[in-house]
Amino acid sequence: MLLPEAVLSSSLFSVLAAFVAINTVIYASLALANILPKIYPTDWVTDRNRRTETRSIYPDAEA
Repeated sequence: MLLPEAVLSSSLFSVLAAFVAINTVIYASLALANILPKIYPTDWVTDRNRRTETRSIYPDAEA
């Protein structure tokens, strides 16, 4: 064994293990969020200021 059983069953070691576990979960979630593409809430919400007709030099283009 690397550490004696008395150390592994102590409350200080349990608190340290819980801290390391929470820290690992937070680090992994931040790393995953960094890999995923950025989410823009404006893509889901319709904008009221959009033009209903195009002002392009190509009149048949989409609005």
